[in-house]
Amino acid sequence: MAEDLWRPDPSHHLELMSKARELVQECKRFSESCLYTSTSLLIWLRARRRLKTFFVVTPLVLGSTASWKLLTEADLESVKVLVSVLAFLAGLFPSIFAALKLDDHIDACARAAAEFKNLQDRFRQVALVGSGKPFPEFETEFKKLMERLELARASALTPPERYFQAARKMIKAGDYEFDVDINEDEPAST
Repeated sequence: MAEDLWRPDPSHHLELMSKARELVQECKRFSESCLYTSTSLLIWLRARRRLKTFFVVTPLVLGSTASWKLLTEADLESVKVLVSVLAFLAGLFPSIFAALKLDDHIDACARAAAEFKNLQDRFRQVALVGSGKPFPEFETEFKKLMERLELARASALTPPERYFQAARKMIKAGDYEFDVDINEDEPAST
């Protein structure tokens, strides 16, 4: 039977529309997933940076205090013990920092957080704008983003559960909602 080239098959068009709707939903799911992941990573990153600052500043303060002339020239035995303890701790903190390799994940965490945040925005944009393109183009954009997502997930950075819970709390509270989305019906002020 010959195919009618002048009248496209309506069932094929409906099938493509259905696939496009499903792909839009997937984009929205991945955007939300990336929001949770990036937010968890950003919160974890801040905590790791604070911890690094603690391990860098504390030995300086302890070492400076231990070398304070008022303490080093004191004749009291308890002050000499205090100076010894302070000097010992000042030397111990960098060793703990190095042994725990606290510096190792900071850069990787920052890169992953940025990539997941970028992917969040890109999935949202593809859902909103890319879905208006012909289905093959829309699907191609989606597949490219999926490749990037798979690469981002390959780092397998997993923040502790408390950072995910903190991220969830912030997101549910609306910390990551845009004013433009909340006030969609209101005209933008100049």
